[in-house]
Amino acid sequence: MARYVIGMDYGTDKVSTIVVNADTGENVAMSEMEYPRWKQGLYCNAKINQWRHHPLDYIEVLEGSIKDVLSFCAPNVVNNIVAIGIDTTGSTPVFVDKTATPLSLYPEFSENPNAMLLLWKDHTSIAEATEITEACKAADVDYTKYVGGTYSAEWFWAKAIHVLRNDEAVTSKAQAIIECCEWLPAMLTGVTDIKQVIHSRCALGHKAMWHEEWNGMPPESFLLGLEPKLSNIMDKFSGKVLTADKSVGIISPEWSQRLGLPGNVRIAGGAYNSHLGAVGAGVIENTMVTLLGKSTCNIMIASKEKIGDKCIDGICGQVDGSVIPGMIGLEAGQSSYGDVYEMFTRLMRFPLDKMIIPTLKDYLPEEQLNKIVDEACMNTISKLCEEAEKLPLSENDMVATDWFNGRRSPNANSFLKGTITGYELSTSAPQIFKALVEGTAFGAKAIIEKFETQDIPVNDVIIVGRYTMKSSFIIQTLCDIINKPVKVINSDYVCSLGSAMIAATAAGVYEKVEKAIEAMNAGFSRQLMPIAENTAVYNELYKTYTRLGKFTEDYIYNKKLN
Repeated sequence: MARYVIGMDYGTDKVSTIVVNADTGENVAMSEMEYPRWKQGLYCNAKINQWRHHPLDYIEVLEGSIKDVLSFCAPNVVNNIVAIGIDTTGSTPVFVDKTATPLSLYPEFSENPNAMLLLWKDHTSIAEATEITEACKAADVDYTKYVGGTYSAEWFWAKAIHVLRNDEAVTSKAQAIIECCEWLPAMLTGVTDIKQVIHSRCALGHKAMWHEEWNGMPPESFLLGLEPKLSNIMDKFSGKVLTADKSVGIISPEWSQRLGLPGNVRIAGGAYNSHLGAVGAGVIENTMVTLLGKSTCNIMIASKEKIGDKCIDGICGQVDGSVIPGMIGLEAGQSSYGDVYEMFTRLMRFPLDKMIIPTLKDYLPEEQLNKIVDEACMNTISKLCEEAEKLPLSENDMVATDWFNGRRSPNANSFLKGTITGYELSTSAPQIFKALVEGTAFGAKAIIEKFETQDIPVNDVIIVGRYTMKSSFIIQTLCDIINKPVKVINSDYVCSLGSAMIAATAAGVYEKVEKAIEAMNAGFSRQLMPIAENTAVYNELYKTYTRLGKFTEDYIYNKKLN
């Protein structure tokens, strides 16, 4: 009898849930559900780079999306679901009490953003990240050496310290801080003791400086030297850190009943969506899986023999088992990619919202006007791509850096801002958009160069990401600039598929993740090759990008520090 698994991908805006035949990889049903509070813009403040998710959003879409996806499944499918796998964004931690309950689920903290999930893109802790980097460089052991040598404002300890220093109410109540990808599996298995939470090797290794060399987390003496207020949460880590393919338990009776699932469903360990996206894409050595979303994550794997005792500089971590157990997972990325395009779309929308709608509101209902504007903006990127693709390519084109939300890789620096050069009085919107697309691709090229100069060759790239997959201009530009073959995965739900693969492994359908990949992979829809004449021009423009980046970093970063 066929066995089925559920794969869930908790992204920035929504959850994507699929039911998959674990024996064949057939996608039986899918559901997407947006976070209701996030959609309203609640608890976020872009001016100070504050981005928070309310845990209720995650609980509500978990229940809603699973019930929705099951409604499309026959009874024999539902009755033979054997496991659930979950991935989330990261680092997205949350303060919890001794029962592993997020503080914002209590009435007194229900409207406090500091008691909510601190989303990956939250950069309120830039100062704390700088402190951590400096302290690591001054310590006897550099605890950032396996995470690229620089600690980021997007990561676990910086966020924890920032909240503890700025919110006494949270500090007095918090008993621990855990990653979202650890909290959800714990909740589903009925964990009510923080010391019973099983931690994610992927999350802690890449974002919390966990490493076997120093027996787990950095020593308490080091962390408390950064912030004494960490003392109340330091003894709550169970010490049990597992790869995502291991089961963390059976679904609790409460959640089995709430979701309408069998009582013997296994819950897989949590991990980040980029790493399980690489699993879903069928990552192999010397292939980079690039997840193009609001930001990007670039994931590779390498054998322990290949890595040896090397510390790969300037990336977001090298962690044994963070992607494929037994292999070293390597992560890099860009803090903004699709967010850059959406930023430009918001600029284009301004006159519609502020001029067209007020002007026409006496002639058409406001609801209808808003719908027209929304539909127009939904097509903005595709139209810009269409027009940008028609523009000639030359060494004198506009050039943009991709650091609109700081730089994640190579060499994290959250202080940085985006810059564009080459404006003229004749400059058009498609020209600006073309420069932004090229700038994000130049950022990807810089990451590949960082790997290759440290003896980690990149032979080709697998692209994951839905709306970018639909734009041949964006992908071909990337292909030409990095000068590598690019494959596009044949699935819109690659991260969810990766979660389904680790669920199948956790349930014992497969003895190891590689076997799940072999049986359940989606294949590729197409492959692009670099266009030589374009690559030649982009090599010259990349030199300009590099010079512009150096100017930007020298001016803006040094200005921030001095």
